[in-house]
Amino acid sequence: MSEYQYYEFLAVDRPLDERQQAEVRALSTRARVTATSFTNEYHWGDFRGDPRRMMERYYDAHLYFANWGTRHLMLRLPRALLDLETVDPYCIDPHVIAWTSGEHLILNLFSEDEAWEWVEGDEDSLSAIIGVRAELAAGDLRALYLAWLAGYGTWERDEDAFDYDDEDEFEPPVPAGLGSLTAPQRALADFLRLDADLLTVAAQASPPVAASRDDPRELARWIKELPSGDKEKLLVQVAQGHGARVQMELLRRFRGEPDISRDDRPRRTVAELLDAAADIRQQRQRQAAAVRAEQEERRAQERALAREKRLDTVARDPETSWARVDALIDSRRPSDYDVAVEILQDLQAVASRGGDAERFAERFTRLRQRHLRKPSLIARLDRADLPATSTS
Repeated sequence: MSEYQYYEFLAVDRPLDERQQAEVRALSTRARVTATSFTNEYHWGDFRGDPRRMMERYYDAHLYFANWGTRHLMLRLPRALLDLETVDPYCIDPHVIAWTSGEHLILNLFSEDEAWEWVEGDEDSLSAIIGVRAELAAGDLRALYLAWLAGYGTWERDEDAFDYDDEDEFEPPVPAGLGSLTAPQRALADFLRLDADLLTVAAQASPPVAASRDDPRELARWIKELPSGDKEKLLVQVAQGHGARVQMELLRRFRGEPDISRDDRPRRTVAELLDAAADIRQQRQRQAAAVRAEQEERRAQERALAREKRLDTVARDPETSWARVDALIDSRRPSDYDVAVEILQDLQAVASRGGDAERFAERFTRLRQRHLRKPSLIARLDRADLPATSTS
């Protein structure tokens, strides 16, 4: 398979000006650059730019994948909405890392699987995932937990991914709503190759999201009660092109601190999570095997019943079956040879049932002798191991 790499960057909070666009365009003459995006594909060679520096200076989101199984996702958020202290419990190098740059926090998520095969359309992943950025800014930390869980989930396909001491590490705070992910969170889980059974186990300790969390009437009432000075400040920011950031800030203030700050549920170890997921997987496999065995037994019974009916038909008029064998062989078609062999096997079974096995062997021997110059037929007769009398 030829090499393939895909790079995409998005400016969400504020578009790039002409000078900034010229700066990023200088990094790659083949890139598709707009005020809000930068995309490029490589079938040979490498990108000359530094994605980390580009995120620090220009962009709010970056997605990278290569057809040898590497995937990266970077998200840049205002530190006022997501700080390093909140992110730190979910970090596991190299799968989840974060750093600050000026007024921003940059989150880098990584997944590696050499056995992965590229599927056409994967380059559209960022548009499906980007929504988690606003969710994180608004205090929904499910994406962080999903990334942490996917990181440790690599242990299932790479036994050297971590040290055994990591089995005793406790999970970070479990956000509410893991059992009812949003569409962007599901896209993120897929991008990071999060095992569905592992997610099922993790969700068992996650309470539902409060139904009234984003009630439009409550939100409107809350905004109405904001001090006029705050409203004016926010409107000025919108007019200056910071509308997306204002939206995230308003939702964060409306929702309050993330629910994990009130989390007093017991924490599970990495080993407990992985073992529980393995138990679910094995139980599903056992159930599937039992279903397959039941289906095969039913099919075998149906085949046996059908053959008994067929043998009864042959027993009532064996000469018609012998005549059909002759006609099928005379056609000289391989598919007809296969049918002829099946009929001969039925005639053998009927003869054995009626005590005429020796007579069948004699008749079959004569038929075989007549067609010795048909090697394809003879090979089929030999494989069927039909009884014949000695020709010596």
